[in-house]
Amino acid sequence: MKTVVNICVALMLGLSLSAQAALPDFRDLVEEVAPSVVNISTRSEQTMRPNQQMPDMDQLPPFFREFFERGVPMPPQEREGRSLGSGFVISDDGYILTNNHVVEGADTVIVRLNDRREFIADVIGTDPRSDIALLKIDADNLPVAQIADSEDVRPGQWVVAIGSPFGFDYSVTAGIVSAVGRALPDESYVPFIQTDVAINPGNSGGPLFNLDGEVVGINSQIFTRSGGFMGLSFAIPTNLVMNVAQQLQDTGVVRRGWLGVLIQEVSRDLALSFNLEKPMGALVAQASASGPAGKAGIQPGDIIVGFNGKEVERSSALPPMVGLVQPGTTVPVDVVRNGEQIELDVTIEELPDAQTIAGTAAQPNQENTVLGMLVEQVPTDLQRELNISGGVLVKEVSDGPGQAAGLRAGDVVTQIGGTVVESVDALRSLVDQLPTDRPIPVLVVRGGNSTFLTLRLDR
Repeated sequence: MKTVVNICVALMLGLSLSAQAALPDFRDLVEEVAPSVVNISTRSEQTMRPNQQMPDMDQLPPFFREFFERGVPMPPQEREGRSLGSGFVISDDGYILTNNHVVEGADTVIVRLNDRREFIADVIGTDPRSDIALLKIDADNLPVAQIADSEDVRPGQWVVAIGSPFGFDYSVTAGIVSAVGRALPDESYVPFIQTDVAINPGNSGGPLFNLDGEVVGINSQIFTRSGGFMGLSFAIPTNLVMNVAQQLQDTGVVRRGWLGVLIQEVSRDLALSFNLEKPMGALVAQASASGPAGKAGIQPGDIIVGFNGKEVERSSALPPMVGLVQPGTTVPVDVVRNGEQIELDVTIEELPDAQTIAGTAAQPNQENTVLGMLVEQVPTDLQRELNISGGVLVKEVSDGPGQAAGLRAGDVVTQIGGTVVESVDALRSLVDQLPTDRPIPVLVVRGGNSTFLTLRLDR
């Protein structure tokens, strides 16, 4: 019996030692790469408004309370704003990368090296859209961080962050990559690397290393409900970072590619309605007639499944691909149209500012908008394929009765209330005559199959 127990203990110890041996040892890695990491602090003069300086009236003696209540004007005062962040050296002559939000609005940027030397940095350029800033200090022979190809990053691999959370310089945290190509709200041009590495205020702008000691991303933001780390942190991948950094160094500004389309995710139902084998690609909801896509022949209803030789798995993957293309470059774009895949050559243009995009983006033709849907006559080849005559193709669905009924882009409306829909004009005439006190049956063709939906006009 004792022998059996000893064997079991030995086996357990062996497994424990084996598991320990499988875990990475970060000591040599950190010692090697830490000199390329820097601490960044900023100073800025901020003007306090008088109401920011108003004391608590209940805490003042009567004489002073009366003084403030009489509205005696108080001159604005200056106070010094400060922020902390991290960064890393990308050239031995002093170029440094960090986040734009670390240095935004700063009057003075101070860089402290691993050997405790301090420098006043010049801000060479910033790119708020990607949250990247390029700095320069007057120094030579600096330790340089090695840059990895972020296309090689895979979920599950070990990564290490070094930075200054809450001002604690050169703090090391480790974890794994949780996901790649993650899209965040208002950040459609950045395919973030998601990790579970502990990131806190002060880590911003610091490097995320792989086990080879190469930077795979810049730690940029976290998802939190408490204000602190909750297991979700996001890094900007180095392929995007270095593209932006090179442009900032060369010209001080960043030019991004623009396709001129509004896209949406292809759900399972949409994939079926467009005869796709599986949900993939980016469904074109609108295409600016004066934009690159419109000029090349891309139409609403097309599904972009390939861009510049790369497969587009999800709609969120397309904007970063387009953004990295230099304006003026012609690239192949693969689209699925009416169940067939075709290739179009598109000459990418420069991404305009938000106001310009809003003004030039394709707007729905009000004459072709019915029930909150952008519609058009069903093309002849699609009529033959579906074995129908007439009908109206739904190109886009916005808030309105059509959306409430469950109509989707790609649906073909063939009947409303038992009456055949021959054209857009016929649809409009029918809608004007429909009752508002009861649901109306709508026959649509979706994914090659006919189905009835119910439409209500009393909502």
